[in-house]
Amino acid sequence: MIRKLIFVVFVLFGLSLQAQTETPINDSIKRVNLLKEIGQGFLPSKLFKFDLRYLVKYNQYEGFRSGIGGITNDEFSKKFRINSYIVYGFVDKTIKYSVGGGYKVAEDTNTWINYSYTDDLTETGSTQFILDKRFFQFFEPRLLNISLFHRHVSNKVTVEHEILPKLLSEFQVSVNNIEPKYGYTYVLDGKDYRDFGTSIGKLALQWMPFTEIDPETKKITKDGFPKFTLQYTKSFKNVFDADFNFSKTDLRVVQKFDYNEPESFSILTFTAGYAHGDTPITDMYHAYPNNINKETIGQRFSVAGINSFETMYFNEFFSDRFSTLIFKHYFEPFHFGKKFNPQLVLINRLAIGNMKNINRHDGIDFGTLEHGYTEAGFELNKLLFGFGLSTTYRYGAYHLPLEEDNIAIKFTFNITL
Repeated sequence: MIRKLIFVVFVLFGLSLQAQTETPINDSIKRVNLLKEIGQGFLPSKLFKFDLRYLVKYNQYEGFRSGIGGITNDEFSKKFRINSYIVYGFVDKTIKYSVGGGYKVAEDTNTWINYSYTDDLTETGSTQFILDKRFFQFFEPRLLNISLFHRHVSNKVTVEHEILPKLLSEFQVSVNNIEPKYGYTYVLDGKDYRDFGTSIGKLALQWMPFTEIDPETKKITKDGFPKFTLQYTKSFKNVFDADFNFSKTDLRVVQKFDYNEPESFSILTFTAGYAHGDTPITDMYHAYPNNINKETIGQRFSVAGINSFETMYFNEFFSDRFSTLIFKHYFEPFHFGKKFNPQLVLINRLAIGNMKNINRHDGIDFGTLEHGYTEAGFELNKLLFGFGLSTTYRYGAYHLPLEEDNIAIKFTFNITL
């Protein structure tokens, strides 16, 4: 079965590549469109766009994770789409998959109704804004070191609706069976839950008041700031045998400051979340830690993330209410030549949070962030083939006794198509 899966992955990927190489080299428009698709994580073919996110990944639980997936394109149908994937973890020796589709019910408001059935893993404590449709990196550094996953088997229906060109919305309902893949028990009213069910409704809004959008193609022509994303989640007990009542409210604001110097700018990202009710650890918050739980700086050497806390150790903190503030200042690149233009970035990060009813979470040890977690550092990006270096220092209330435990030295990886 595994050999057949790998064979299918590479055959389909190869056929798509062959289709692209048949495009005339001098056709610059098609080349530009191809690069845009790849930059968004897709490799296009005649009727289907292969999703590059599913080709190869690695994490501590699955080891290497490889598969194939994608979505039909407008050549297949402008009204109907099919999206699916299948992957295999070489350490846990388990297949994960998703099958789904959507139908466009209104062209003017770009309204879609979608359904999917998914059997896969999710990182515990990670909160996803459902309107973040395409977030693709050629290399996702945090995945390498994540160890806490829970399996979810989910039936999901979503409605996407464009209230205004700059105001997007999505409503989602899902029925989920959750199975933590680590020794965890949620204790509630004298009952132990090692696996459980949730029935969840989500409503998300994204407002981009200063973004410029082409009225005909509805594509973004100029990114504008600030951007606001608000999401509300509600879990209903006893609906389709769900076990818990809880709610979550999540907010993100992104602001960019441009300066007179070309390619010099600052980005400020504020994120906040609040979970209320009987919430298991799977649906709590971490602050996107990215430091490996090993003894020396050399053993912890890895790749820095984008908005992760580089000195915060995995599974060190969880919260039911938290906020983060991340500031990055990008200096104008040093122009040493046409192909060597490294860029210095100064960074400061703050996280604060807390948790009620910690004693309900059995089998996992963690701290809270009520005193405020702070770290600062810098990156020197694009030194060689998109790679650079970063150094980050942990200071303040959660400064550790052994000095080298407060320092994170890592690669960075930045590439733009």
